[in-house]
Amino acid sequence: MRVMLRATLDTDKANDVIRSGKMPELMKEIMDRLHPEAAYFGPLGGRRTCLLVVDLQDSSQIPPTGEPFFSQLNATVEMTPVMNAEDLQKGLSELR
Repeated sequence: MRVMLRATLDTDKANDVIRSGKMPELMKEIMDRLHPEAAYFGPLGGRRTCLLVVDLQDSSQIPPTGEPFFSQLNATVEMTPVMNAEDLQKGLSELR
């Protein structure tokens, strides 16, 4: 299932990770492990935010997907099922 993960980083913790020089390495590790189909980074609601679209094969993948954001960045994490245009067309075709 395609899921959009929104991780809103804790400012103080993210500042510490940035100052330590570990943020690039941490983000690379997360990207290498999750292989997102899309990844966006920027301020959302005045907070550093990561938006990733990942494909989860099973709901058991939810804990390890969010954990680096929780444990390394004290982030607030939300995961929402999403569709691309092809998924939407497939779903809509079943409404007839």
